[in-house]
Amino acid sequence: MAQLDLQAKLAILADAAKYDASCASSGTSKRTSKGGKGVGSTEGMGICHAYAPDGRCISLLKILLTNSCIFDCHFCINRKSSNVRRARFTAQEVVQLTLNFYKRNYIEGLFLSSGIIKSSNYTMEQLVEVARSLREDHDFRGYIHLKTIPDADPELVHLAGLYADRISINVELPTREGLTRLAPEKDGDRIEGAMAGMKSSIEDGVDARRKYRSAPKFAPAGQSTQMIVGADAAKDGDIVTRASQLYGRFRLRRVYYSAFSPIPDASAVLPLNRPPLMREHRLYQSDWLMRFYGFTPTEVVSATDDGMLPLDIDPKLAWALKFRESFPVDINRAPREQLLRVPGLGTKAVKRILSSRRWRKLRLDDVARLTVSVAKVRPFIVTVDWRPTLLTDRQDLRSLIKPTASQLELFATA
Repeated sequence: MAQLDLQAKLAILADAAKYDASCASSGTSKRTSKGGKGVGSTEGMGICHAYAPDGRCISLLKILLTNSCIFDCHFCINRKSSNVRRARFTAQEVVQLTLNFYKRNYIEGLFLSSGIIKSSNYTMEQLVEVARSLREDHDFRGYIHLKTIPDADPELVHLAGLYADRISINVELPTREGLTRLAPEKDGDRIEGAMAGMKSSIEDGVDARRKYRSAPKFAPAGQSTQMIVGADAAKDGDIVTRASQLYGRFRLRRVYYSAFSPIPDASAVLPLNRPPLMREHRLYQSDWLMRFYGFTPTEVVSATDDGMLPLDIDPKLAWALKFRESFPVDINRAPREQLLRVPGLGTKAVKRILSSRRWRKLRLDDVARLTVSVAKVRPFIVTVDWRPTLLTDRQDLRSLIKPTASQLELFATA
């Protein structure tokens, strides 16, 4: 490991970091280096690409400090017993890489995770040292996202929050049973204890900033977590319920889902095949239903078939087909909460409809101009000139409005 040059280390540790999905930069406070002071920024337009809620692409250097690990989690490619090439950065190597990449306009921030070496505390000290050096020694004002070690001393985890914009503490698997079976060295209670401590520190930091403007910011972009999908027997309904509990108890900014991927020299307790990537996508859609569309976890779970979200249609359409008594919805009269439940209407489309109907009654053509696909919306709405009559109750409605599967073309024109 000591004989590897910096480029070889970067190739190994950047590739190893691709399995970590907890990577986004939304919600951070704005900092710039205008005026010739400091290095970095969290504001500019953009090797990892994350996306802010407004659609901006944020480029992050996404690497591991090391892919060596003293733990032997069955699902992890970097587990102790895995036959992979190992590498390790020093804290100062990560600092210099981040600064050099930023000055070349390749990145706007750093996402740093790590396997556990020597001990949880030792690893956490190295992660904190990277963030400390960037902030204090180099006045780096770009985005920093640190993946913390739940077993580390709470004081070290607290220090991470003083330097990083966002903190991630992974629950790893949706159920306690799955964690015990596939990651026996990890403790679910300690993970949740670390998340509770981080939540408390974030709230204390917000209160302090309200009272004293000079108080230091603490993890201004909040905390997030990640769950691996498909490595254990948890169904989509279990995952949705668990995510809702995490949002409620720890006020997370995001729960990320990562579809399990078969790894070299896999343990016999793991599935032979990875779950469909569409399953991961449907879970993200269900997450948005709860966060932005007013759906309760129970309602999302009710859209499943035997606990699994359908793969051929999105969760909102699945819910609408199961609860047809809630439709059709009058576009010109329904409140925002009802409009958000109409398949095919997103938050922006609903906002446009509410604004437009203040001036005149909307017709079906008007709705078509305000939405992406009026064909998906028609069976569930009423306008001045349109009423679906028996369309909403048709037995074959699902087949009529579900998207047609097609092979994408690599060089197709927009």
